[in-house]
Amino acid sequence: MKQFFKYVLATVVGMLCVAVFMFIMGLAMVGAAVASDSGEPVVEKGSVLHLTLAGTLNERATDNPFATLMGNDVVENQGLDDLIKAIKVAKDDDRIKGIYIEGGILEADFASLQELRAALFDFKKSKKFVVAYADNFLQSTYYVASVADKVLLNPSGMIDWRGVASQPIFFTELLEKIGVKMQVFKVGTYKSAVEPYILTQMSEANREQVSAFVGDIWQQLLSDVSTSRGVKADSLNAYADRYVTFADAQDYVGMKLVDSLAYIDGVRTQLRALSGQDKLKLVGTAELAKLYKPAKSSNQVAVYYAEGDIVDQAASGVWSESSPQIVGQKVVADLDKLANDDEVKAVVLRINSGGGSAYASEQMWRAVQLLRQKKPVVVSMGGLAASGGYYMACGADCIVAEPTTLTGSIGIFGMVPDASGLLTEKLGLHFDVVKTNVASDFGAAGRPLNVAESAAMQGYVNRGYSLFLKRVADGRRMKTEQVDKIAQGRVWTGSQALKIKLVDKLGTLDDAVAEAARRAKLSDYAAAAYPAQPSWAENLLNRLEGDDYLEQKLQATLGEYYAPLRFVSTMSRPTDMLQARMFFVPNLK
Repeated sequence: MKQFFKYVLATVVGMLCVAVFMFIMGLAMVGAAVASDSGEPVVEKGSVLHLTLAGTLNERATDNPFATLMGNDVVENQGLDDLIKAIKVAKDDDRIKGIYIEGGILEADFASLQELRAALFDFKKSKKFVVAYADNFLQSTYYVASVADKVLLNPSGMIDWRGVASQPIFFTELLEKIGVKMQVFKVGTYKSAVEPYILTQMSEANREQVSAFVGDIWQQLLSDVSTSRGVKADSLNAYADRYVTFADAQDYVGMKLVDSLAYIDGVRTQLRALSGQDKLKLVGTAELAKLYKPAKSSNQVAVYYAEGDIVDQAASGVWSESSPQIVGQKVVADLDKLANDDEVKAVVLRINSGGGSAYASEQMWRAVQLLRQKKPVVVSMGGLAASGGYYMACGADCIVAEPTTLTGSIGIFGMVPDASGLLTEKLGLHFDVVKTNVASDFGAAGRPLNVAESAAMQGYVNRGYSLFLKRVADGRRMKTEQVDKIAQGRVWTGSQALKIKLVDKLGTLDDAVAEAARRAKLSDYAAAAYPAQPSWAENLLNRLEGDDYLEQKLQATLGEYYAPLRFVSTMSRPTDMLQARMFFVPNLK
């Protein structure tokens, strides 16, 4: 018995020692991470900016505290803002001799890629070198890399060059098998967000619009790569038709898609020679971005970032999303603060959203109008500024879009799931009701909507569409009838939208900032980003407090099916029934 207690006591003491050691090490790691995060990086002479095209490219970077703690160098979430800041620093810093672009698996919209290319083109004015290399180039990463002075490829590598395609997913038969039917109410011939739940293939109208914007995006890519690589656009198009993705790597040299083939050691040798250093000194974009010094002035042009689904309230619980959201209530409060900030002379709304709640979109539209009464408001469109995203934008003084921005989608829909087949027929549940009024049990489980309820819903949607048309007509100085002809839920690229006056000009975020300053009559100004990003410590606390394990597993398991199926689960709430939303997954590849 004494031996037993002896071993138990030794085990308990050992566990306590390990716990104390882990606690001390944790504090040390947190302290080191915070110190490194707040400190200014040291850049040696002859350094090369290492631009890694991998992970997910969002509008703004967010710190991953666990990756920092564990010393994880894998890029998971990059911010376009950080990449562009780093490129600007590299252009003017004499210690930086050039840029090394390394291709990887990058998830990004085409408009963000265009903005990144524009920053690289501007960098080349410095006469410093730009070299790109990859083991394998995805089409998106090759599009960016093509701007380089030299494009190198691994001798066993490939270039995924095959054109642009959209492959939407349809859930109708899946829902039928589990006994769920979507009751749809919409306005807009081209409003296709509902199609995955009621059809098994694209409608003719949807096919028409998707063909138009996919073709326009592809022509833009052909034109840009043709200019950079000195290859005719017709030849590039022919390469895509010939399954060039599976060509011998040496053939890419003959096609002028790459300049030469090299292994990574050969790339390092070239970079050392170009930078004039015996030892290659690479500096990451996140580190170099910390050296970015914006202009100082008492006159601010506020750049307000609005990215993600538009919602009335921030999501929480099992179905909460880790991706960015535009929370209507918060945006309204933030824009009110900017309106009353005397140092802010103009505001740029940077919108990257396919829409969402029609109610929240209307509230934010109102906030923009109040803001405009005090100072100029310019919209800069990212990859998406469609449906609710365009609702936010339409009342601004000026709208600037990228050529490949997806915008428009001026339309409204509502969906109410009918789960009676699942609940009654499959699960054997039965429902009864006692009510005081005809409408008391509207949307009740166990039955579809009746004729009167359906008519009320359709009327609700019709009024929402009419209001949307009026907002656009007033903002764009057009007649409602004119807007209706180009609305109907149709999606346009930025270049197409320019021709039909849904946007005012094509350009980058910097162009939008310059336009806002011009409208505010500022010769001396500084751009400032809003809302403030959470600190490293706040991110750590949020992750520790968040109970999102199940949600993460669902996302990992369902992949691209996650968002559309999650959407079905929310449609039973009355506040979510009216949607100004573009289709979920453009699936542009």
